[in-house]
Amino acid sequence: MFGFGEKTIEMVSLETALKGRDEALITANYHFVNGRPLNLKIPNGMDVAIFGLGCFWGAERIFWSLEGVYTTMVGYTSGFTLNPTYQEVCTGMTGHNEVIRLVFDPSIISYSKLLTIFWESHNPTQGMRQGNDLGTQYRSGIYCSDDTQILVANETKVAYEKALVNSGYGKITTEILNSDLFYFAEDYHQQYLAKNPSGYCGIGGTGITCLTGINV
Repeated sequence: MFGFGEKTIEMVSLETALKGRDEALITANYHFVNGRPLNLKIPNGMDVAIFGLGCFWGAERIFWSLEGVYTTMVGYTSGFTLNPTYQEVCTGMTGHNEVIRLVFDPSIISYSKLLTIFWESHNPTQGMRQGNDLGTQYRSGIYCSDDTQILVANETKVAYEKALVNSGYGKITTEILNSDLFYFAEDYHQQYLAKNPSGYCGIGGTGITCLTGINV
C-alpha cells in the first residue's frame, strides 16, 4: 500500500521470482462487512470477476456495497510465486498484482457494469503505478474466467481508450488475461477500510470520472 519511495517498475521473471510455499496463507474466515464466508466457492447462479486497480484496500471498498455483489475478497494474481505473502509482493520479486475478487449475481449487476465501475474508479494509463503507489503490484489488470469475459473486457477497453486519448490521456496500460488464479491476502487486509475507516486509501482522486457517460 505504501507506494512512496523506491519501488521497481520492472516485472520479475519466472527464473528470478521468489519461490513461495506450498501452503496457503491463513486469512479471515468471514467477510467483515456482510458476514459471508471468505472462500473460493461460487454459489449457484453467480459469477466471478477479478480486478487490479491499485491499492486493494480502497479498490475493495468500491465494490463490496454494490447491489448484486455477493461478496468481495483481496489477494494476489498474475505472478510466479506460490502463495505469496504481502511482504514478498511488496518487494516486486513475485510478479503478482494486488487484486480484488468479486462474486456477483449477473441477473442483478452485469459484468459490463462492473467493468464500467472498474474503468472509472482509477487511471488505467499509468503503467506500473496508481497515483502515488508505485510498483508492479499496483498495475491495472482484468483477470477473466472465460472467453466471454475476455471479449467484453477488450471491447470496453477500446471504448475507454478512445475517450481517454481524446481527453488528453495516454493509452490504456491495463493487462487483460484469461486467468482465474487467486491467492488470498492475509486476514488483516480483508475489508481493511471497514476495520480501519481512517486508513490509507490510494483509490480516489485518480479515477476517470469524466467518462461516466460512455455506453459499454
